[in-house]
Amino acid sequence: MFQLSERLAALSPSETLAMSQKSNELKAKGIDVINLSVGEPDFFTPDHIKYAAKQAVDDNFSFYSPVPGYLSLCKAITEKLKNENNLNYNTGQIVCSNGAKQSVCNVLLSIIGPGNEVIVPAPYWVSYVEMVKLAGGTNVIVSAGIEQDFKITPAQLETAITPNTKALILCSPSNPTGSVYSREELRGLADVLVKYTDIIVIADEIYEHINYVGQHESIAQFDDIREQVVIVNGVSKSYAMTGWRLGWIAAPQWIASACNKLQGQYTSGPSSIAQKAAEAAYTGSQDCVKIMRDAFHRRRNLIINLAKDIPELKVAIPDGAFYIFPDCSAYIGKSFKGRKIAHSADLAMYLLEEGHVASVGGLAFGAPDCVRFSYATSDENLVEAMKRVKTALLALE
Repeated sequence: MFQLSERLAALSPSETLAMSQKSNELKAKGIDVINLSVGEPDFFTPDHIKYAAKQAVDDNFSFYSPVPGYLSLCKAITEKLKNENNLNYNTGQIVCSNGAKQSVCNVLLSIIGPGNEVIVPAPYWVSYVEMVKLAGGTNVIVSAGIEQDFKITPAQLETAITPNTKALILCSPSNPTGSVYSREELRGLADVLVKYTDIIVIADEIYEHINYVGQHESIAQFDDIREQVVIVNGVSKSYAMTGWRLGWIAAPQWIASACNKLQGQYTSGPSSIAQKAAEAAYTGSQDCVKIMRDAFHRRRNLIINLAKDIPELKVAIPDGAFYIFPDCSAYIGKSFKGRKIAHSADLAMYLLEEGHVASVGGLAFGAPDCVRFSYATSDENLVEAMKRVKTALLALE
């Protein structure tokens, strides 16, 4: 009898990818589905970045790169960190990978093993808890509801820490909520962490530039915990480059070296062409970033107003990313033609099958009363989608 490894058997399939696949299946049958489940910009990669990739092909960047990435790209990243974030790193502290997802996984696989605990604030991105399982660690979930803007407090953090705590995963701006930690809120968390010098903070900042409150704040800015922080970032969200698969870490030297060693054994360096494109993204004009951010900001305001028009839907106003994460608890437990909605995953499937709007139930994000809607689509799609959502929700009884 063939049998999968325990490692794989412990993993759950990605709910976000599953909903996207289900949406595509309905579309293939001729059903008009509006997809608000996908976590990627709907813009094309800017022309100057595409040109750099074409030039890289012509210049024969077709050989293996160094495992952590070309020195020129690592240098561009250190300059970005200095100029935009006032953070000083050397190129040896940068490791480029096949997307920020691999970057997070590299860090966890490098520092986590059986018996280690990882604090994961909920709502969380679906893959964090699965990566911790993959590394053999134990997830310690700390829940923060809509009443606290989905952000954990210093007191909650301190309560969750045990002698086995090895890491904290912090995502700001957040997927799935769009919440953004302020400098003061991060300082409060840092005041706790400075007392536990063996805890590593994995700071996922992939949505850094999709931020509607001004300057991005990184927890790495605090010198007293700098050596405990690994920044994870990349080009996918800010530059509409999801398919290019280029992420990176800026880390204490010992962690960067560990990730370099690990990556050298199972993927080696990321795509040479994607690296040259990413270098152009960081060194070229940043006008494209502002144009996309302004569009997302406008769409956020639009979808918030539309969502607030739906009775009993609790909506927090996100300060970043391109998601809303309303509390739909008023509709949990209701039914439609004998079909009972037991939790948010059921609700998301109902909205897809009856309302023809794809979303992702909050159960996958550790928030069973919420549903994630992405507004990375056109204004027209948003207006029609929320009209359908409202009709479908009001049909429940």
